[in-house]
Amino acid sequence: MRRLIIIMTIVSCTMAIVTTALASSAITRIKDVAKVQGVRTNQLVGYGLVTGLAGTGDSNTLVQTRQSLANMLKSFGLTVNDAQIKAKNVAAVMVTAQLPAFVKPGDTIDMTVSSMGDAKSLQGGILLQTPLKAANGQIYAVGQGPVSTGGFNASAGGSSQQKNFPTTGTTPNGAIVEREVPTQLMSPSGSITLALSQPDFTTAARIGEAIDNRFGPISITRDPGTIDITVPSQYGSNVVSFIAALEELYINPDTIAKIIINERTGTIVMGSNVTIDEVAVAQGGLSIRIEKTTDVSQPPPFSGGSTVVTNNTSLDVKEDKANVMVLPSTANVGDVVNALNAIGATPRDLISILQAMKAAGALHADLQII
Repeated sequence: MRRLIIIMTIVSCTMAIVTTALASSAITRIKDVAKVQGVRTNQLVGYGLVTGLAGTGDSNTLVQTRQSLANMLKSFGLTVNDAQIKAKNVAAVMVTAQLPAFVKPGDTIDMTVSSMGDAKSLQGGILLQTPLKAANGQIYAVGQGPVSTGGFNASAGGSSQQKNFPTTGTTPNGAIVEREVPTQLMSPSGSITLALSQPDFTTAARIGEAIDNRFGPISITRDPGTIDITVPSQYGSNVVSFIAALEELYINPDTIAKIIINERTGTIVMGSNVTIDEVAVAQGGLSIRIEKTTDVSQPPPFSGGSTVVTNNTSLDVKEDKANVMVLPSTANVGDVVNALNAIGATPRDLISILQAMKAAGALHADLQII
């Protein structure tokens, strides 16, 4: 029994030490803050037609829809006059897609279909075979299939109701990849390059140090966002395993102190490194109330007088007592939040307070307004 108690005590102490270590440092994997340069997606775009619409397609005033429909019918051996085509069940659309890296011919990708005319809705439509091209003009995928809008647009008797955006839809796995985009992981000199998602001198230096500690002196930190790594000879024929080993290395990334403010929604997001110096803040409110009343003076019957209308305006100005508080110097974001909450200000007031504190030099953070 005594032996069991000793073992449990040792395990408890070990767990406490590990928990404290993890809580004191925010560690993350390299794959979460950087990626191998050259591994990227490519944008595809195409022009097509959506058919099968229940009278919600383009109007007859759109020449491009009628011409496109006539050209399509001509490819099937039918010659028609585009001026005689009624295209209310057809809509001209633009089709976009993202071509991920390492996809192979025969794989499928998602598409987004959007109306480019005056169609009211693409609900229930079928996208006809549409080539999807990259910026170099070459076709990398071909899309076709039903369009899912996730919304509707209904009208009757002069009233209408709409949900979401029925003129834009998606076709999951509707495009078939026809051509592979070549991706080169390793340069001819036998090296790969890591690109940081958020360039930072400290983070880049820590990544290079972690790599050198694991594989030896093989990394060169070129700039805050780029690290060149020489592939070890034992991984020369298996670069994928080397990259996987790199991505699993843990580092402690560093970020600058930043506060993001969204004035439209009143949202404030603070980073963990935000600090303030001792500063005094006075917060109060000024309210102005204007009331307008109308008085009507009606003369007695048969007096020969006339009705007189008088407009009266009253003005009331009230200024609330200012709340003055001294905010002490803080070293973490929790203290900043508690100090600002103690003032009792609204989110709009907090935005003004933070901007004034930044202008006074008491707020040590990058203030970004979106």
